[in-house]
Amino acid sequence: MADKTIPNRDYNQAANHDATIGEKILHRDHLETIKHDETLDIPRDIDPALDRRITRKFDTTIVPWLFGLWLFAFIDRSNIGNARIDGLPTDLKLTGDKFNIALTIFYVPYILIDVPSNWVLKYVGAGYYLPGLLIGWGIVGTCMGAVKTYGGLIAARFFLGLCEGGLLGGMVLYLSMFYRRHDLLFRLGLFYCAAPLSGAFGGLLATGLAEIRFHGYNRWPWIFFVEGAITVLYGTMTIFFLPNTPMQAKCLTEEERVAAVARMKLDAHGASNKSNVEAEQFSWRWVRMAVLNWNTILLSLNFFAIITPIYSFSLFLPTIISSLGYSSVIAQLFTVPPNMGGFFMVLLGTFVSDKIKMRGPIMIVGCSLAIIGYILLLVPEKPLVHYGGTFFVAAGVFPSSPAVMGWLANNLAPHYVRATGTGLQIAIANCAAFIATFTYLQADAPRYIAGHSINMGFLVLSLILTTTTMLYARWENKKRARGDRAYRLAEGDEGALGYRHPQFRYTQ
Repeated sequence: MADKTIPNRDYNQAANHDATIGEKILHRDHLETIKHDETLDIPRDIDPALDRRITRKFDTTIVPWLFGLWLFAFIDRSNIGNARIDGLPTDLKLTGDKFNIALTIFYVPYILIDVPSNWVLKYVGAGYYLPGLLIGWGIVGTCMGAVKTYGGLIAARFFLGLCEGGLLGGMVLYLSMFYRRHDLLFRLGLFYCAAPLSGAFGGLLATGLAEIRFHGYNRWPWIFFVEGAITVLYGTMTIFFLPNTPMQAKCLTEEERVAAVARMKLDAHGASNKSNVEAEQFSWRWVRMAVLNWNTILLSLNFFAIITPIYSFSLFLPTIISSLGYSSVIAQLFTVPPNMGGFFMVLLGTFVSDKIKMRGPIMIVGCSLAIIGYILLLVPEKPLVHYGGTFFVAAGVFPSSPAVMGWLANNLAPHYVRATGTGLQIAIANCAAFIATFTYLQADAPRYIAGHSINMGFLVLSLILTTTTMLYARWENKKRARGDRAYRLAEGDEGALGYRHPQFRYTQ
């Protein structure tokens, strides 16, 4: 067999979108023998050392920037929870359920923009589009510190949702262009762990910022002023570093670019006949395939069930802790340890999930831990037990979120099917915000029994949906392994089958 390393001289030919990458970098007589093999992590005809080098470069030049994007996104989304215990409701006269309404309005544009945002991401260029979103909501977040009325707060939260909508789905879709399916989840975890870290970092930062009193702006406005300005600065920096696609990654050599594209095509297992993602074109057929897939339906509902406790936990953790009798400063500081626990569990859960090439078991463990946490929060008159419960909740819900997103991204192909399905999943899941923002009402303080019970019920629903999806994926994979789906190859264009291709296997 000839040298498996991809030669530099093939780059110009492979860069042609109409050419078949496999014919440029693999032996033509061997290409026909490539089969799906779940025991292999690396395509057989790409040098393993070259493959590892590509992955390492993506890990060091892409993931850290995405980590920052999600860190500042979550800080700017949830810092209103910190502002709440530092005087915002009093200054803006937020009586009754006005605060909850202000939280809810954020999700109206956020939900509506998810799917179309994913459609335009590749067209605009993800390396420009994602940082552009960050700059937009950083500007709006900064302006939130200047609001003087309830109406101003509603308007600011609306535009914050409009700017931030599409970010999460866009980042999942973006990473799926660079990493193979069973390398993807740990990288999702590497940026998603910024969510619990934002709670810890945001709590510490808010503790200091809330002590500022200057020029008529006292305490809570400075949380928005400073954090929003940092977000704008970070977004501006990121534009210069994120590549749009693997073929445009400046961190790679010409040889590595060709290999990066090749391994993604091999990992598709027949789901796409295009040489690389840049060659794929939008079609309403892909949209229908995304919507009419059991994985999309089940995992979207599952994410809905998971996101309800995540949102309510992030938004109301300072309130929950302050209800235990602590001052606002101590309550802010006490939000740090549970969030740090969630941070490490995201890293552990996603790493293990990629190793075992399964998503369902991670979600089952995560939901079970979170249910234990809510049971502890429901124990009467036990402040220390209640605080311990917040650790279990964070350790359970935060790893489950990237798992369910990565699970759907694994099971949809090609690009525009994944773009539609991922966007739809996040749009449906974020409808949970209309529930989450009203789970902890001031009238239920200090025990918040209704809120804890609602969240625990959704976690039970997630367990049921997770088990159902695992059984469905196993059933379908067995049918494909027996050849029961081979008839699809005679339906017409094999490249139009996408995830329906007989060689494509669902992740469980």
